[in-house]
Amino acid sequence: MTIHAGHPFPTPDDPVRRLRGRLGGAVSLWTTGGTGDRAGLTVSSLMVATGEPARVLGLIDPDSDLALRLEDTGTALVALLRWPHRDLAEVFAGTAPSPGGPFRAGRFEQTRWGPRPVEATTWAGVRVEETRPVGWSLLVTAVIEQVEVGEDDAPLEHRRGRYVR
Repeated sequence: MTIHAGHPFPTPDDPVRRLRGRLGGAVSLWTTGGTGDRAGLTVSSLMVATGEPARVLGLIDPDSDLALRLEDTGTALVALLRWPHRDLAEVFAGTAPSPGGPFRAGRFEQTRWGPRPVEATTWAGVRVEETRPVGWSLLVTAVIEQVEVGEDDAPLEHRRGRYVR
């Protein structure tokens, strides 16, 4: 990765991207795979649908390593990040360097769904039900198999291209 002075994902005068940026949202880290074949991506375009079974829906980059690995594993771990995880979010978004790969940027515990950041107290283990292209993204619909809800004292939120407290 090369560090440039400008923003790596410039937003031209695109009103749809500007609208999306004003929605804001919680920042999550989606991971999958086991030791040696892990992939992860920072995702803030997600929602949870209650029901039997409950589901999580996320828009991810179809060209990401995560999208490719989800096809193989069929599972993912969705961790909600907190304010102290800003650097980890940047690494998995591909906007900050991490010598040795993104999983070297934090401590992870392997679960049957994928690696979980040890400090992430709120997370869900999910089974991928469906993926399909939506716009320039891949819509991932996944069934929630396990959920842990922890402290929410300093959630990491993203709005208009920056993290907000």
